Amino acid sequence: MRWSHFIERECVNMDTGEKLGTFHRSDLVIDPGTGQIKTILLPIGSSIFRRKTAEMSLSWSTIQKIGPELILIQQRSYTTESEG
Repeated sequence: MRWSHFIERECVNMDTGEKLGTFHRSDLVIDPGTGQIKTILLPIGSSIFRRKTAEMSLSWSTIQKIGPELILIQQRSYTTESEG
């Protein structure tokens, strides 16, 4: 699957039912040795100037199902980091 198709889908947490949004503005953390995606950094909120205010860190292993319209993840808690 191409990343351009992946980012069009809505991300939903299976544990909470919370919609986390799409991956349009997300960043990837890639293992340089294997080339595999380790983590997706999903922005939370934005300002008027579209600057990121915080990021949610989702491990690639939390993805349970990629469907035609949704990406289901299973993660009980999130790691968030503020950008300054």
